[in-house]
Amino acid sequence: MCGNDHGHCREGEVLQLLNRFGISMGVGDKTIATVCAEQGVDCNTLLTVVNYARTRTIDEEVQVDVDTLQRYLENAHTYFLDFQLPRIRQELLSAINLAKGDTRVPLLIIKYFDEYVDEIRAHIEHEKEHSYEQHARDDQSVAMKAHELKSLIVKYYPGREVKNGNEQMQLLYTVLHDLHHFEQELALHCAVEDYIMLPALEISKAEDDMQTSEVGDKKSKSEEGLSRRELDIIKLIAIGLSNKEIAEELCLSTHTVMSHRKNIARKLDIHSTAGLTIYAVVNGIIEINQEN
Repeated sequence: MCGNDHGHCREGEVLQLLNRFGISMGVGDKTIATVCAEQGVDCNTLLTVVNYARTRTIDEEVQVDVDTLQRYLENAHTYFLDFQLPRIRQELLSAINLAKGDTRVPLLIIKYFDEYVDEIRAHIEHEKEHSYEQHARDDQSVAMKAHELKSLIVKYYPGREVKNGNEQMQLLYTVLHDLHHFEQELALHCAVEDYIMLPALEISKAEDDMQTSEVGDKKSKSEEGLSRRELDIIKLIAIGLSNKEIAEELCLSTHTVMSHRKNIARKLDIHSTAGLTIYAVVNGIIEINQEN
């Protein structure tokens, strides 16, 4: 996801960022390094994201942990889909009850909002299944629709010239405020993907390529070069699981599964799911009756 910069975050938003890293409240006077160590969070990664949110700058000398960053991004996805967007929808529904009864505009706005949420959900699911290199920069239309929805409400939402008019306006201003807040959070989320995650993946890829060149071509194609984890992943690929499902089965991040798949393809010189399935059957990694 990506979008325009909408300003630096406030203290409350910094606390929300900590929550997305899994940092719980009630840490007392402990240092951030101690809290991160206790709660299994890479401190450099957390500080990089928080500092970027506050200053829009990045210390390029600091190395971040891809798996920690992946968990942060996935927690943000959950917050958007399970809390923030459903709350805005409920506010819109409450406002509809106070709108003029002779217009379809409120229902059309709800329809627009629901389609927008479906687009975000599909976008996030696609992001889980593909690399950020392919996906992170294709998000401008998703980010811009929150702004468009605000404009539609301001221009076309029917008001009421009755005693409930003020109540309706208060509800709509709440919707506009929450949409603006979502727009800001989405912009930061996109920036973290583009300016922190993508460079971290490029560094990881460069390190993998260096290790590959050191291993040599002979060992790269030998079965004995496969790790136990890679054999597990081949088995799950062969029985039809997606990258996301494999990650959940093995308690890994999707990025880690994709890295293993890349290494498997290099070692075996097999680059398709069908090819890996055949390899798994021929080498007894799965039984014939395990397919499907």
